[in-house]
Amino acid sequence: MSSRFSEQDTEAFYDAEDALYRSFWDREGSLHWGWFDQTTGDDFLSACINLNRVMLEKASISPDSHVLDLGWLCRSAGCRVTGIDLSGVRIDNAIESLASQPPDVQGRLKFEKASATNLPFGDGAFSHVWSQATIYHIHDKEKALQEAYRVLAPGGYLVFDDLTKPRPDISSDARRYVYDRLLFDTDYSFTGYQDALLGTGFQLLESHDLSEHLGKSYSCLSRMAMAQREKDPEVYEGLSRAYDQMVLAVERQELGWGMYICQK
Repeated sequence: MSSRFSEQDTEAFYDAEDALYRSFWDREGSLHWGWFDQTTGDDFLSACINLNRVMLEKASISPDSHVLDLGWLCRSAGCRVTGIDLSGVRIDNAIESLASQPPDVQGRLKFEKASATNLPFGDGAFSHVWSQATIYHIHDKEKALQEAYRVLAPGGYLVFDDLTKPRPDISSDARRYVYDRLLFDTDYSFTGYQDALLGTGFQLLESHDLSEHLGKSYSCLSRMAMAQREKDPEVYEGLSRAYDQMVLAVERQELGWGMYICQK
């Protein structure tokens, strides 16, 4: 489906909100959720790092890999990474941060402002396409999957997580605090995403329903936002309330989260 929100809406949202999210979510601007286990306890940032570790292991990324990163702008994989984002603010922040990195890191990372539905790269240019908490914002997800397939070399991997919509009938609260607030909508349930990937031509190697971890992530984020309320009570208390509603949406199966490992 094509979203009723546009790429311009998403760009404006993150251009305006990037500094706010950095103030309590992650200072480096990595805005994704966490995979909780016995090693992380209830610590949100540890769970986020744990998700990175799990996805990197499953992606079979090596120093020889060339990764197209849709939105996360990672530098931890030890390989060549091209990061793209719709938000010029986030790209500028990534470039500024890169300037303080060692020369070997600077030499293997680059960032471009671009749309995942119209990638400015040739066919088969990358060994991996990677995305965390990004595709749900893309106005034409089917086109984004097709573009990911196009720029992957034969045998290349698409490794990503994304929000899903477990059922089409959602409450007004879920519509207000989840879908409208985050400027997204989707036809993809957890299994619907699998069908879309297969229809694009990918082999589906693994899929994991992480909805329970999404609920726990937003429970943590609600507390983290409230801890900053002295800075601006209206803003941070409002975010905390919205995150509480997202926890409820997960519990009511109005919002989900999946991870997918695919090969071309």
